[in-house]
Amino acid sequence: MTVSAPVLAAPAAEPVLRRPSLVGRTRVGLAEALAEIGVPEKETRMRVGQLWNWIYHYGVRDFSAMTTIGKGLRAQLAEHFTLDLPEVTAEQVSSDGTRKWLIRMAPTGPRDRGAEIECVYIPEVDRGTLCVSSQVGCTLTCTFCHTGTQRLVRNLTTEEIVAQLMVARDRLGDFPGRTPPEGAFVPSDGGRFVSNIVFMGMGEPLYNFDGVRDAIAVISDDQGLSLGRRRITVSTSGVVPQIGPLGDEMGTMLAISLHAVRDELRNELVPLNKKYPIKDLLEACRTYPGLSNAKRITFEYVMLKGVNDSDAEARELVRLLKGIPAKINLIPFNPWPGTRYECSDWERIERFSEIVFRAGYASPVRTPRGRDILAACGQLKSETEKLSARARLMLEQGEVEQSTALAG
Repeated sequence: MTVSAPVLAAPAAEPVLRRPSLVGRTRVGLAEALAEIGVPEKETRMRVGQLWNWIYHYGVRDFSAMTTIGKGLRAQLAEHFTLDLPEVTAEQVSSDGTRKWLIRMAPTGPRDRGAEIECVYIPEVDRGTLCVSSQVGCTLTCTFCHTGTQRLVRNLTTEEIVAQLMVARDRLGDFPGRTPPEGAFVPSDGGRFVSNIVFMGMGEPLYNFDGVRDAIAVISDDQGLSLGRRRITVSTSGVVPQIGPLGDEMGTMLAISLHAVRDELRNELVPLNKKYPIKDLLEACRTYPGLSNAKRITFEYVMLKGVNDSDAEARELVRLLKGIPAKINLIPFNPWPGTRYECSDWERIERFSEIVFRAGYASPVRTPRGRDILAACGQLKSETEKLSARARLMLEQGEVEQSTALAG
């Protein structure tokens, strides 16, 4: 395992706001940018199409490379905007090839030093999956999840969500004709670039509905990044009122963080259940737009030793899901510092899986990936708040010294 850790240096008194980046913007957002610099309305559609192609298909980082756009407009664009990606402040590489990036977003205001989030790339033989975040921190407090111990700071913008895919493709050398940046990891076996996206990183996606919806529109546009919506999965802990609109407006695959078959236990594991109990959640699943055997819902079930892993609970899970086209992902619990839970024994997980499988449901046991760098399911937690608070305290006391901080 190799670990690159960020160095905490004395922060500037006030960060300097940079020119805004066009990377991550929707077509409407690009049109608004062109209007800002006086591009005639009659040209806007053509110019948006050109920018879209250069930014999202070719991944260019310099307006001068946009050879289909006149030099005058290129100069105007460069004067007012950039094509910068968020900064990768740390990269950790697991022994199994999983990569976790700590990404710092551009400041959004004079007192914002740039929020940090985590994004994980999981290479497999037949696919490359990118786990993206939708919030800085999380509004939920699921007791088995490390991210849930970090308070919610804010929603990520559409641009910041899209930028995570742009960073991944850039660092994997996955833009045609573009030289990968120094230190990039370029897959050599032909099938491990980003082919799938899961909204399973930091945050509850359905509490950032508009940002996630607009980001998916950019990501799935076939003239740019071109990831089909069947290759995008949005995971929710059960924000029932938004599940139907998710299917109607986004048309992605749906995953439900279930983890319990009784309200009493789920109230403890997933406190959101107190507002939207299991019965209401499953009814929303039964009526999910487009639900079919070809578009099954994935139910995620973390295996907690002596908590939710009995034979009786396996049988109740089968009963609850009757009639719902579904796949059940059994997730061995991934430990993190301070947790009170343990992972179920392997024999118990296999027995649970066997009961579910014999009832007619696919019940794969998810292979833990990135455990050694806290990049596995339920382990993501940015250290941004802790580092920022420490830096502010040191600054106030006049004792700022350069120090090293571990990421992840």
